[in-house]
Amino acid sequence: MALDPVSNTPRLPVAHSERGDPSDRAPTSWTVARAAGVSQSTVSRALRGDPRVREATRLRVDEAARRLGYVPNSLASGLVSRSTRTVAVVVSDLTNPFFPSLLTPVYDELQLMGYRVVLFTERTDIPTGQETLRRLLDRSIDGVLVTTATLDSRFAGELQQRGLPMVLLNRYIDGLDVDRVISDNFGGAVTGGRHLLDLGHRRVGIIRGPANTSTSRDRTAGLVEALAQHGIAHDPGLLREGSYSHQSGYQHTRELLRLPEPPTAIFCGNDVVAFGAVDAALSLGVRVPQDVSILGFDDIPMAAWEVFQLTTLRQPIGDMARAAARMLAERIEHTAEIGPGREQMFATSLVRRATVDRPPAGR
Repeated sequence: MALDPVSNTPRLPVAHSERGDPSDRAPTSWTVARAAGVSQSTVSRALRGDPRVREATRLRVDEAARRLGYVPNSLASGLVSRSTRTVAVVVSDLTNPFFPSLLTPVYDELQLMGYRVVLFTERTDIPTGQETLRRLLDRSIDGVLVTTATLDSRFAGELQQRGLPMVLLNRYIDGLDVDRVISDNFGGAVTGGRHLLDLGHRRVGIIRGPANTSTSRDRTAGLVEALAQHGIAHDPGLLREGSYSHQSGYQHTRELLRLPEPPTAIFCGNDVVAFGAVDAALSLGVRVPQDVSILGFDDIPMAAWEVFQLTTLRQPIGDMARAAARMLAERIEHTAEIGPGREQMFATSLVRRATVDRPPAGR
């Protein structure tokens, strides 16, 4: 599949109606994209003068638009389609520093494509989520990007049934045929587990997030798989579950380190949990990583701070956010042409810093 020269992501095929002569239809940004050999989102950026579009690409898009007689008219388009050029981003916990890292590139990308962004912070896994649903369906929103979907939530499913363009970012829901942008959580956890095992760790604790999230489920499964590949059965007594919060990491690490046989390494559901784990170890006089290794997941900016220097598994948060924004804009503007839900999965990688080392001698 050909790649977009700007975003380096696959260009999507476009389905056309079998009725009528295509030459009789008014040109669209999609026909310009095909003629110029770029993606539709690149056409939109080039015609708006986005500085990230290379000059050669912009000239190619301009030439194709002139040749086809395409003239963008956002006002007329909005009047015909009843578009508001407004999208909603749903998030449940702005106190978690992961989400500002995710939301900032989402906002920037949508702004560049001419969309306004409205933030909804209501939780979607409890009955009050119905109020958010009502507000999203009042015709003031063109589409929605959901960052905190739970596996058992009906919220995203109801949005899909009502026909509102939607993209799931960071998490997904089994069996829901909608666009989604995720990272390889399972593969990343396997990589992290192998790193701990290669260093000699055999008792590995897990502090995961809520069980009803795809991230928690897949990351836990990946670590268990890494252990199994080394012939080690995971000890259920070393597993703790909680929220993706500092408090959860702090509380559960203190519990694990007070066990008669504490783990020599702790795999944390995300970086914020890992920060809590580091604090808990220090509160008990346990050295990191000399006495216990702590591994995070996400690689948010704070993970690189000198006070943490957290070894973690990196998912490319900015790239994921921008891809989700582009996918949502495409779904809003050309949903009939795109067809079924698409998935874009990003690779994860190990970032080695200062919180993981070999287990203590004798353990």
